[in-house]
Amino acid sequence: MVQRMAVSLRFALLLFAAFVSFQLISASDDATILYESFDESFEGRWIVSQKDEYKGVWKHSKSEGHEDYGLLVGEPAKKYAIVKELDEPLSLKDGTVVLQYEVRLQNGLECGGAYLKYLRPQEAGWVSKEFDNESPYMIMFGPDKCGATNKVHFILKHKNPKSGEYIEHHLKNPPSVPSDKLTHVYTAILKPDNELRILIDGEEKQKANFLAADDFQPPLIPEKTIPDPDDKKPEDWDERAKIPDPDAVKPEDWDEHAPMEIEDEDAVKPEGWLDDEPEEIDDPEATKPEDWDDEEDGEWEAPKIDNPKCEAAPGCGEWKRPMKRNPAYKGKWHAPHIDNPNYKGIWKPQQIPNPNYFELDKPDFEPIAAVGIEIWTMQDGILFDNILISKDEKVAESYRASAWKPKFDVEKEKLKAEEAAAGSDGLAGFQKKVFDLLYKVADIPFLDAYKLKIIDVIEKGEKQPNLTIGILVSVVAVIITVLFKIIFGGKKAKVEPPKETEAAESSSSKQEDSGEKEEETEKEETAAAPARRRRRDN
Repeated sequence: MVQRMAVSLRFALLLFAAFVSFQLISASDDATILYESFDESFEGRWIVSQKDEYKGVWKHSKSEGHEDYGLLVGEPAKKYAIVKELDEPLSLKDGTVVLQYEVRLQNGLECGGAYLKYLRPQEAGWVSKEFDNESPYMIMFGPDKCGATNKVHFILKHKNPKSGEYIEHHLKNPPSVPSDKLTHVYTAILKPDNELRILIDGEEKQKANFLAADDFQPPLIPEKTIPDPDDKKPEDWDERAKIPDPDAVKPEDWDEHAPMEIEDEDAVKPEGWLDDEPEEIDDPEATKPEDWDDEEDGEWEAPKIDNPKCEAAPGCGEWKRPMKRNPAYKGKWHAPHIDNPNYKGIWKPQQIPNPNYFELDKPDFEPIAAVGIEIWTMQDGILFDNILISKDEKVAESYRASAWKPKFDVEKEKLKAEEAAAGSDGLAGFQKKVFDLLYKVADIPFLDAYKLKIIDVIEKGEKQPNLTIGILVSVVAVIITVLFKIIFGGKKAKVEPPKETEAAESSSSKQEDSGEKEEETEKEETAAAPARRRRRDN
């Protein structure tokens, strides 16, 4: 009897577990608007743009080191465009909406985009086979990197109800693009309370409010007043706070023609100076080449070398007194400045009511009817995968756990093994941690004015690992400068990067141009007559 009850109880528990699992799966299915794993070929389901400028070839390809397939950018320096229509348009006004996808920059990303566009219905004036950069999107989301640009975009195109114009509103202080070649997952969560959250690899990087003036540029809600475009500055308006003193007179003893430097009359020629010895002499060991042709190559002259007699002496050649600063030098005279009695301040046009001003409690989202990739990139090897549109954050979280995390862990372990095999695990690991930390520092909001400079320095440092400490010192110097401004106030002075930064930039620039310069130098040397060396500059 007890045994039968135990069996019945076990059976009941199994039924209950099966029921709960079914409910979870059903809920997941109901919440998932689109999920594209690219396990099967994209052909027939995704539409490649037929526009002439989009010549890049999309490929159904495995991610390096995995059996998992994705949508691959197969060629560098091309434009790409491909789109997938939803079964029916999705409203962004009803509840939570989650946009998520994976991208792996297998060959890095020097200049190009890896973002997605979520498009309005085709009634807005576009067709899938002609999808291009003019196709009307509602949201653009994902990595973009080129030159000073290094950000994970979130751009909302919102219609002004007064003017009817669609305006791009960019998320302020967007996070930076991870600098490695691993698979990363990007998530944007749109909440019904106007909140936006940006996640990278499941970690929140940015939180914003769609209606907050400080979170988007320009703000969704425009200013109530604007400068009057018809207002003109009066002709007699004086904006000069200081003016030259009209009553000032140049002193009689002011000599504007006195030189800045004069010969030092007290200087004495050092003893042992060899006046009659040249600084350079013909190389006594040099011989005329056997194939030298005086008619074609000109008269042969031995190359010059440093005169060995000058090494033991204070100097050679004609001695001249050194120059010193002229105590009588004053330079050009200028009248001192005084307060301008006619100063009226900096002129600004008067403010008038903004005819395009409006108020709203929630963004007037339009439905999205398709998801597309429209990019121009200098790198190939960009792999898109596991594109998800869902109404449930837990669904996105489950896909990150089941589809993304296992791949990422494998790639990370492989990277560690490669660094260890190269014999630089300690140094490389330390440098990676430093650069990862610096990228996070660059995302701090109060450093926004210096973000592009900091990121540019970091990227140059990554190419030259031996400059890691110098780069770290440079960024710390910027942070300290900004903190001093915040704490003590004062005028905003331009922050000049320390010498380590300049050295990094100079060194990086030299490395990038070295191939071309070496080739040009070789050509110049080939064309030049090798008669003799130039005399040294003193």
